Amino acid sequence: MIVCVASKNPVKIESAQTGFQQQFPKETIEVHSVSVPSGVPDQPMGSEETYLGALNRAKNAQNEYPEADFWIGIEGGNIRHDQEMEVMAWVAILSKNQIGKARTAGFFLPQKTIELVNQGIELGHADELVFGIQNSKQKMGSSGLLTDGLINRKDLYVPAVIFALVPFKKKDAYL
Repeated sequence: MIVCVASKNPVKIESAQTGFQQQFPKETIEVHSVSVPSGVPDQPMGSEETYLGALNRAKNAQNEYPEADFWIGIEGGNIRHDQEMEVMAWVAILSKNQIGKARTAGFFLPQKTIELVNQGIELGHADELVFGIQNSKQKMGSSGLLTDGLINRKDLYVPAVIFALVPFKKKDAYL
């Protein structure tokens, strides 16, 4: 089974690999990755815009690497709730004739981070400024920073990958 991940980010690649392997334990999973645009801002706002970014990435990966069996886009975004901000991600998985999608759990950001995001700073960079670390997007992400590593980005994404694969696993239920 050939899976094309619409990102060069190692966390997204590992999340896809793990989710596919858990859903299809008897299959050999060959993962390829391509860097493709999301068609949404670097910091998507709202569930709809974030989902669109994931779907666009999956479609663009399909165009870039048509020989795969599955194409997966993972897009993180923020949702405003009055003065608060929730972080979540969407996963969109395409096959040649079907789509699967799921959203991660959401969690809320500290006020200092929200202030930076509201100034137009992308969440990963805001985290680096608030927590004084480098390259958090390719490591633990906001979830790992806020939970002291209990739930890193991969841990957040894998369940959504597994849920997005349900229509491919339970084909009769999704006709």
